[in-house]
Amino acid sequence: MRLVSSFAATAVALTVLGGCASQPQPNATNATLAAVSYREPGPATLTLYTMVNNRTGQGGHTSLMINASERVIFDPAGSFYADRVPERDDVLYGITPGAERAYRSGHARSSFHVVIQTLEVTPEQAQTAYQLAVTNGRVPGVFCANSTATLLSKVPGLEDINVTFYPVKLSDQFGSLPGVVTEKYYENDSEDLQEGLAKGNAVLNG
Repeated sequence: MRLVSSFAATAVALTVLGGCASQPQPNATNATLAAVSYREPGPATLTLYTMVNNRTGQGGHTSLMINASERVIFDPAGSFYADRVPERDDVLYGITPGAERAYRSGHARSSFHVVIQTLEVTPEQAQTAYQLAVTNGRVPGVFCANSTATLLSKVPGLEDINVTFYPVKLSDQFGSLPGVVTEKYYENDSEDLQEGLAKGNAVLNG
């Protein structure tokens, strides 16, 4: 009973922090996904996003951008939406530079900043992460860090990643890997997440 209560308290706390629980978006068709497919030129990379509360330092959401055969964001139980960024089973497609800017900007606000950690990997590692993401299926609310850590731990060379429910703990682990480049992104606009997402959507539709 104590373990159940502890988990329930953790789940509620993470939900309150925001970003790691959402209403699912409709799954896009194969034709839609093919039409927006994009790969960022350059090396294969894994980029971990952690949305951190500016007041408490606690994590509110975790996601993973994967630059493999195409660039996608594994956004488990995420809130992001944009008309030009279709989704299927918690994976966002068509992650052009503009879409990536809208993603980080939509989550950064007066109450949260975004920690962006990028690791250059082999094409094989990136493709493994991609396949794990696109076959994972939808993730329940508050399992964002847990599902991302589980995915990373299945990538060859990253097996030492410990599975956790806490976004900041996962960020700390990922940041300790050799070669990780860390950036912190801030904005000082409305703390309303939905307002930020709508603003990013409008820019992309521009």
